[in-house]
Amino acid sequence: MTNQPFDFEYLRKLVYKQSGVVLESDKDYLVTLHLGRIASELQFESIAAFIEHLKKSPFNHLHIQTTDALVNRETSFFRDRHPFESLQSTILPSLIQSRSSQRSINIWSAACSTGQEPYSIAMLIRETFPDLKTGRIRLIASDFSQIALDRAQQGQYTNLEISRGLPTALRDRYFRPIGQSWQIVDEIRQMVEFQQLNLIHPWTALPKMDIIFLRNVLIYFNLETKRSILNKIQHHLQEDGYLFLGSGETTLHLDPRFQAIQGKMSLYHQLRSAT
Repeated sequence: MTNQPFDFEYLRKLVYKQSGVVLESDKDYLVTLHLGRIASELQFESIAAFIEHLKKSPFNHLHIQTTDALVNRETSFFRDRHPFESLQSTILPSLIQSRSSQRSINIWSAACSTGQEPYSIAMLIRETFPDLKTGRIRLIASDFSQIALDRAQQGQYTNLEISRGLPTALRDRYFRPIGQSWQIVDEIRQMVEFQQLNLIHPWTALPKMDIIFLRNVLIYFNLETKRSILNKIQHHLQEDGYLFLGSGETTLHLDPRFQAIQGKMSLYHQLRSAT
């Protein structure tokens, strides 16, 4: 495949329009890293030729595949650990008690990528609250990418993916080896509802949430999109619900309706009292 200059600005606009993600101007190396294989498989002589094809074609599956390839999908099991410890030791026990008369506790893993985060939550629930009826917890996981969701729903992971954050005891209990991969057991897989949802579009299908994991997501959006997403969260989070962001993310100077609270295990955000 020949190495020719390509129209990175077109790709930046495509990704932003489809996902809201802002590709910084110095991220052009991602194109070479991620689109070379796609262009080669489609027998284009260069990445530049593939991009020119995209520019001249009506929107189709190749534009979706390109956007998906250029958006960061970094994730791992029990990533950063502390939010899960807080969930296990403090937040879920408190909600189970306070919601005892209600139908279910709703948890949302937003931008779940290939599923490691919601499956981590599911394993934590099964380990810590084994007598909790399945109907008492509704665990929803969403992503804009159907490609990522298909992998998440399949629940099959490589040795490398399994080695990142997953304790050996949980691997042996909840995964089964399949060749060079590991398959999560149906008991855990069926605890998670996967939905295709684009954060920059309306969230009409979602119920009110008790816990929202929106971790390491806002950093990829511009200021306007961050504020829009936090505004929608404000309408989808219970008054006493919990919002988890990434360790480098904040609502400060973005939405005054949220306050950061330092718990025993981790930082989380809640809505300020109306009084």
